Amino acid sequence: MAALWKILVKYKMLLIGGAKVTIIVSVMTIILGMIFGILMAFMKMSKVRLLRYFATAYVEFIRGTPVLVQISIVFYGLPMLGIDVPSIIIGGTDISRLVSGIVALTINSTAYICEIVRGGILAVDRGQTEGAMALGMGNTRILLCIVLPQAMKSILPSLSNEFITIIKTSSQVSVIGIGELMYAAETIRGISFQPMAPLILVALIYFLITSVFSFGLSKIEKRMARTTRHA
Repeated sequence: MAALWKILVKYKMLLIGGAKVTIIVSVMTIILGMIFGILMAFMKMSKVRLLRYFATAYVEFIRGTPVLVQISIVFYGLPMLGIDVPSIIIGGTDISRLVSGIVALTINSTAYICEIVRGGILAVDRGQTEGAMALGMGNTRILLCIVLPQAMKSILPSLSNEFITIIKTSSQVSVIGIGELMYAAETIRGISFQPMAPLILVALIYFLITSVFSFGLSKIEKRMARTTRHA
């Protein structure tokens, strides 16, 4: 216990910096993953065969390859494609590496969120769509205004699990030198020659972050459940 406290006091700024980067990477990945995941779900359910085939191939490939490999491919592949993000250091973080990490995790989470959203849409009662069509609503409006909101209520628990997984998976971006929590732990281990204390501290910080997210998401889920009951 004394060793943990000593490490925490001595390297608190490094741990705080790592926690900030972890939260930034996680939040950006969740936002972008939701946007592209919903779009990918629409593509996979599209009547356009090319879009449907592309979305299916994308999901199967991403789910069938390790996230660590995907991070490395994005990090080394973006410059080869001519997408060269300036290597600007802000707050001790290399923005080019940060962008690569967020892009890679977004690519990964998009595939999983796509399947969650698609399952939720398919679970919506067909009568809702038929009723909207009888009122003269177009397909796009039905999907966005009727089907998707109904689907979101049913898939929120699954989305919550995916969001927590994203936070934990963000530790993988340390492999490309992003100064998040796991990177901070390895740095502290190298400086202090303490093999376990930094890892235990980082595990506790991850637990705190995921607990806060879980609490917030459970509140949203309960509120949506109350709204459904009162509707």
